[in-house]
Amino acid sequence: MNDKRSPIPKLRELGTDLLVISSWQKLLTIAYPFFWCGAYFVFAVLGYWPLAVGSLICLSFVTYGSTSHDLVHRNLGLSRKANDLLLFLIEVLAIRSGHAYQATHLHHHARYPETDDIEATAARKSFIGAIAEGFIFNTRIWLWALRNAGPSRGWIIGEGIACVAAMCLAVITLPFSPVLLVYVALMKMGSWIIPLVTSYLPHDPSGVNEISQTRAFRGIVASIVAVQHLYHLEHHLFPSVPHTNWPLLAKRLDPHLARAGVKPVIFWF
Repeated sequence: MNDKRSPIPKLRELGTDLLVISSWQKLLTIAYPFFWCGAYFVFAVLGYWPLAVGSLICLSFVTYGSTSHDLVHRNLGLSRKANDLLLFLIEVLAIRSGHAYQATHLHHHARYPETDDIEATAARKSFIGAIAEGFIFNTRIWLWALRNAGPSRGWIIGEGIACVAAMCLAVITLPFSPVLLVYVALMKMGSWIIPLVTSYLPHDPSGVNEISQTRAFRGIVASIVAVQHLYHLEHHLFPSVPHTNWPLLAKRLDPHLARAGVKPVIFWF
């Protein structure tokens, strides 16, 4: 990582309360993926397909961007065993490997913007290239993690087997019901957007220092579209802060970012 860094306060200056989430917030964070997964199957079985598809959109969002992300960084204050188990279960719900995500994402934080940062591959491509990256992204990071993750390799292998088993089961059950196959197909199709929204849009590898290599986003439109998950620069600066506290972190950081010359990206207003 480039050592040229504008003066940003330490976390203790911003407030260590940013590391704390309530038991209720923690419960909701963990429960959301299971809720949306269950909602899909209820709506699909009843034939309410628009609501079922909407549930999967929500499931995709709260896994990779929220709950799984906190589990990757171990930001929920859980025991290691509980954290690993939930990361396994929740990302398998999305037909992905949670520990492959963890291995590549932590490597991203350690190495970005170097070229060996596999998670940020899309950031170094064109818009079309970032779109194309989505179709191979999950397989690419799984294979990378399998070679490089060391102690997590057993989890990664198990998650790969679980994902393949889910896809096989979806095909086997198709003569009886399309519900599971539609679930698996939509979750796999939905993953194509991950490199675009988590790598290409928020990163600028050509930046001269840490605060110019990752974009800050502000504004009502961006906040609505991202559902309060637009704080990528803030997350890069303070990865130990749980996602529920990102808006507060951004509010406290804003004066410092302004003095450092950061110009947030704003969509219309």
